[in-house]
Amino acid sequence: DIGPRQTFGGLLTRTMHTSYMSTAGANMRGLQKLPSLRRRSSSTFARRSASLALLLGTVVALVCVGISSHMGLGMAPATTTARNPVSRIGTITHRAPLPVFRPSLFSRSTVSVPRAFQPATPTETDVKVPSAGGMFTQTKPEERKVIPRDEKGRKKFKVVYVVLESQYQSSMTQACKNINRDQENVCVECSGYLLEELRDPANYEAFKKDVADANVFIGSLIFVQDLAEKVVEAVKPARDNLDAVLCFPSMPDVMKLNKLGQFTLSSLGVGNEKKENEEPKAKKSSVVKDFFKAASKASPATFEENLLKLLRTLPTVLKFLPAGIAQDGRSFLLSLQYWLGGSDDNLENFLLMIANKYVDGVKGQNFIDEKKIAPPNLIAEKGIWHPLAPKVFESSDEYLEWYNKEVGPLNGVPADAPTVGVILQKSHINTKDEAHYVSLFQELEARGCRPVPVYTGSLDFSIPVEQYFYNRQKRCIVDSVINLTGFAMVGGPATQDHDRAVSVLKNLNRPYIVSVPLVFQSFEEWEKSQLGLHPVQTALQVSLPELDGAIEPIIFAGRDAVTGRSVPMQDRIDILAERAMNWAKLRKIENKDKKLAITIFSFPPDKGNVGTAAYLNVFGSIHAVMKQLKAEGYDVDVPENVEDLIDGVLKDKEAELASPELNVEYRMSVDEYLKKTPYADDLRDNWGAPPGNLNSDGENLLVYGKRFGNVFIGVQPSFGYEGDPMRLLFAKSASPHHGFAAYYTYIEKIFGANAVLHFGTHGSLEFMPGKQVGMSGKCYPDRLIHSLPNLYYYAANNPSEATIAKRRGYASTISYLTPPAENAGLYKGLKELGELVGSYQGLRETGRGASIVNSIVASARQCNLDKDIADLPTEEDDAQNMDLEHRDRVVGKVYNQLMEIESRLLPCGLHTVGVPPTVEEAVATLVNIASLDRPEDGFKALPRLCAEAVGRDIEEIYRNSDNGVLEDVTLRQNIVEATRAAVKAAAMQSANAEGRIESVNSMEVQLKNLVGIKSPWRDALLKNGFDVSEDKLTPLFKYLGFCLEQVVADNELGGLMDALDGKYIAPGPGGDPIRNPKVLPTGKNMHALDPQSIPTRAAVDCAKVVVDRLLDRQRQDMGGEWPESVALTLWGTDNIKTYGESLAQVMWLVGVEPVADSIGRVNKLRLIPLEELGRPRVDVVVTCSGVFRDLFINQMNLLDKAVKMAAEADEPLEMNFVRKHALEQAEELGVDLRSAATRIFSNSAGSYSANVGIAIENGGWKDESQLQEQFLERKSFAFNADRPGELAKADQVFKSSLKKVDVTFQNLDSSEISLSDVSHYFDSDPTKVVQGLRKDGKKPTAFVADTTTANAQVRTLSETVRLDARTKLLNPKFYEGMLNQGYEGAREITKRLRNTMGWSATAGAVDNFVYEDANKVFIEDPAMQQRLMETNPNAFRDMIQTFLEANGRGYWDTDEENIERLRNLYQDCEDKLEGIE
Repeated sequence: DIGPRQTFGGLLTRTMHTSYMSTAGANMRGLQKLPSLRRRSSSTFARRSASLALLLGTVVALVCVGISSHMGLGMAPATTTARNPVSRIGTITHRAPLPVFRPSLFSRSTVSVPRAFQPATPTETDVKVPSAGGMFTQTKPEERKVIPRDEKGRKKFKVVYVVLESQYQSSMTQACKNINRDQENVCVECSGYLLEELRDPANYEAFKKDVADANVFIGSLIFVQDLAEKVVEAVKPARDNLDAVLCFPSMPDVMKLNKLGQFTLSSLGVGNEKKENEEPKAKKSSVVKDFFKAASKASPATFEENLLKLLRTLPTVLKFLPAGIAQDGRSFLLSLQYWLGGSDDNLENFLLMIANKYVDGVKGQNFIDEKKIAPPNLIAEKGIWHPLAPKVFESSDEYLEWYNKEVGPLNGVPADAPTVGVILQKSHINTKDEAHYVSLFQELEARGCRPVPVYTGSLDFSIPVEQYFYNRQKRCIVDSVINLTGFAMVGGPATQDHDRAVSVLKNLNRPYIVSVPLVFQSFEEWEKSQLGLHPVQTALQVSLPELDGAIEPIIFAGRDAVTGRSVPMQDRIDILAERAMNWAKLRKIENKDKKLAITIFSFPPDKGNVGTAAYLNVFGSIHAVMKQLKAEGYDVDVPENVEDLIDGVLKDKEAELASPELNVEYRMSVDEYLKKTPYADDLRDNWGAPPGNLNSDGENLLVYGKRFGNVFIGVQPSFGYEGDPMRLLFAKSASPHHGFAAYYTYIEKIFGANAVLHFGTHGSLEFMPGKQVGMSGKCYPDRLIHSLPNLYYYAANNPSEATIAKRRGYASTISYLTPPAENAGLYKGLKELGELVGSYQGLRETGRGASIVNSIVASARQCNLDKDIADLPTEEDDAQNMDLEHRDRVVGKVYNQLMEIESRLLPCGLHTVGVPPTVEEAVATLVNIASLDRPEDGFKALPRLCAEAVGRDIEEIYRNSDNGVLEDVTLRQNIVEATRAAVKAAAMQSANAEGRIESVNSMEVQLKNLVGIKSPWRDALLKNGFDVSEDKLTPLFKYLGFCLEQVVADNELGGLMDALDGKYIAPGPGGDPIRNPKVLPTGKNMHALDPQSIPTRAAVDCAKVVVDRLLDRQRQDMGGEWPESVALTLWGTDNIKTYGESLAQVMWLVGVEPVADSIGRVNKLRLIPLEELGRPRVDVVVTCSGVFRDLFINQMNLLDKAVKMAAEADEPLEMNFVRKHALEQAEELGVDLRSAATRIFSNSAGSYSANVGIAIENGGWKDESQLQEQFLERKSFAFNADRPGELAKADQVFKSSLKKVDVTFQNLDSSEISLSDVSHYFDSDPTKVVQGLRKDGKKPTAFVADTTTANAQVRTLSETVRLDARTKLLNPKFYEGMLNQGYEGAREITKRLRNTMGWSATAGAVDNFVYEDANKVFIEDPAMQQRLMETNPNAFRDMIQTFLEANGRGYWDTDEENIERLRNLYQDCEDKLEGIE
């Protein structure tokens, strides 16, 4: 390349792995001497030795728990070297270059780099060790084995090391080679292992043999629990025979292995354990305890800095102490500093020091000249580092002065250029493994951008951010930030302080990108992997940074399999630099010049569905956004009203997607498409030559949508295979079609958008084929979004799919509220039935009581409640023949059923962005928040307080109510009404005259103003008969006041405007605002959770309740027999909302419980003994959604281990159905027991869903066998904990397991999303699949757990479908609320009818009356026909088609008159759509 790259960039390309370092500045070497201690008395020495030994114990313990967790940890220098890489720009000290991967898909010309490494010296020879490679990591330990070729009579010592991070590999190898080359009397043999390699049995056996005959063992950053256990298992038996065991920051059990002379953790009172029958030992010191106590109260940042200050002085002080523990402790601390220094010279001196002092046969022999062992040579603890700089800078002003004078002019980077702050990991600078960093600087500078690279050796990256990203005037100097460490900003991989990180980033207020270097994989392994980034690394370096508000986890560096050095991945670095630059530009471009592409969705396509999004009024919201953009100075032509906007985009809102009536904004010729879309040829295999027949007029590719000034509103094309049965069947999804690719090409390269806004939940870009996490340049989400900043309005209750958009589509999500929830209420016959129940309660003991019961029974049957009340009397039974108790029980069961319907929450209408709910609308949400116990916040639920006020337990009331005890059904309803009244009274205090909340009248202030006067909420409770004291109500209603503030503190428009201004979007959890009010306020960058934190203890407790109820219910129906196998579906969002309840359900079924490791992560298991379990172990078949697979692959690993643990338990087969079935399958399939016990399944990597929902939504299916074949084909990829790096096709064991299933089971955890709201639930339901596989053809019992309220229920699938239909599809409150939303509301009604039919197709779970009643509501009523026809004729036609299809497929039995009416109406719709009057 020529031009700006000629000096720095071009030089870098030719010598990518050159160190840019020299030894200038060596005059700074030498320890800073402390005042001499030699004149002190021996008793003073003894006292100081004892106290410092205690202090040392504190330090080591703290290293173990706190600072230990960070891979880039560095110490204050024992020797500080100011590295001076150049005497003038362009003069560089060379080292051996490393390869730069620049895939051929990048068209930019490059300078090739030879694959050259340090050549082997004559004193070494390669030794081959038998190995099968790792499981996920396939590198081989023999590649880093060093054996002296000729010992020449020298004393040989052997070193074995295990490291997490590979950058030590090259330095360690070179250090050993240097010793073998330079030392006359000693030589070293070295065997090195990467931690992940120990999963391979052959590698592990070789490791144990190496340890057994080693002199020195070194371990570092061993933070993966199961592998830490392997290390302990191998090293502990050999520990006494090893001369030195040095374990640097790792899990506590690994740290306890440390042994260096007299130095051990237990000798210092750290980690020692009392043996059986041993008297308790006196504590050696309280210093450790006191320091920990103080540290626990400090922030991680303060803790870290104090520890570094302590370590700065200790090695020098300890130097003057007599031999013993303190002297050996000094050696340990010096070893730690050497190790963290990381360079080959540091490691060489480290090994020589250890050998000279501790290795038998070397120590005391004067084989090594101690004077030549240099002290640790470290760079400054923190600073601004640039490879061309003469030093590490201590202020941004100094750095910018140097940069603008020396580097900027040479690279064409002006002083006012966009500036990108870059956060580096110190260990890569220490080990001179910085090529990947330098490559990014090159790309930034080539684009006219100025990097400000900062680093620190501590856990807290917020320190250099606060110190170096501001100038002397405290003004921020950067426009965007890239964190290249991959870690959370504060705390590293083990412990984090996300609150501090968010606070620092809010103040900085710049886009925050966290990119990821490969740690557990080589470049080649990652490139071949369908999963992409290693699961452990995803948890540590993607999930955790997201909690800080990080975006765009782009892989930017690989690892060379031979040397372990970091390799710049040039195409990834190019895209990272381009994206960071584009975010930075948003701060520079004036609003009037910014271009925004708003992308809307249409699913299913071709059916009046343009503008689909979960519970969002899309066009109304876009109109609100356009008005706000106009107010902010954007050049946008805002339509006068929403209808004009719809007409502008669709031309005619009745248009089909394929119709020419949909507005065509741009016609792209095939030549233009091929020139501007570099991957177009790759689409031919799936779609043929362009333009194809999708989004095409036969000659050109069509981009649908319309420009409104500098705002383009476009319609994202469909997947393209919705109606193709063969494509739906493929296990792996097809590439995007040419029209899809052309759409994004237009946005970026023709329209020239500065950002794209995907509008609502959700589109399909992020679900296109590619790796799960850590996209390559060949992954379609990466290719499509390319360099465009991607903003995405996403429903706050769907964090799992939002996370997929973040990781695969590089989206910055902005959460929006779901519509306000209301109680479903009673209507029509149900309302009349409720009135009859009320009459009975007043007349139950009179002569009219029996006749009212007869009327209740008849009415209940007319309302089809007999299907939900098994022992409801027949209409022939006369209540006169029943005693009072029997009558009460009948009425109680009917009443309980009515209350379930009445109290169920349902979202009413659709949400418009930027419009918070009214007080009335917020009350139902607040009532449900108040109905949950919150022990973590120190208060009980309001229903519990009400129950206690009348001397009852709420759990007992729930149980009795469920069993139809009339008195308790009535009491439960009274409690519900009292709760509603109290919460409403509180909320209304903050309402204005229009019923909206402008600001919350703080509940705390109200309480102070009402001293001596009953609060409105207590007064409401008293009026309903519940006397709850004010002191019990105070904490609850203060909390509700906070929640109300969050509900109305809308920032949906504000969050978008900030993002378009290149500002930081504050992060927040997604999920159910009832369970977790911290989901509010909306307008946040949504994140999921730390996957290693689930299931929580509370989730395990809830799971036990649900599973026990499930098993009890099944046994009641099956004459007391235990089910032998249960098929479950796991969802990403559900497990985020419930913190892993369904995960825990699987474990409890097989009789295993999760156990937290020593630092609180859930990655261990305990097999519960049968006598403790109290029942047989129930087998499971688990199908995980594609989203769950992406987010929780580590938990899939845990589940697979749990099942195999149960299968391998030597127990009676009648008490262990897991083992029983696995043994049968092992014989049937000819496999071993562990393979036969495979039970955890999902889609292939990069694919999602069974496509059953797509087939049903589009009508593109022949019969049920096709749907079942799709399920089996697409969901039969097994996860294997023994080979965690792959999802392998395992259809035989999948089918074999399913045919043994007795029960299918799913969970509902939120009132916002139920069985008919989305297609996901029936898409993954295996009920009829199991029936088709079972030899007896018996349909398994299907159950659904409903944990949407405090009173968890387990219902049959049919019961749940009926409840859902009664509360939504057939409920006037629901459908009238939707119809009031117009075009989009009509579509929502049709969608629920279609989804209801999905349950007929997959489970046969829909009663005939549901279709019949829906037909009466929407089809038989002429007025309703007219409303639907006028509102959205496409949606109405789809509704009619669904009724006809349900009848044609045998799901709905009705009379011919209804069918004829439907046919006529269908023709009327066709005529209207074609313009025929």
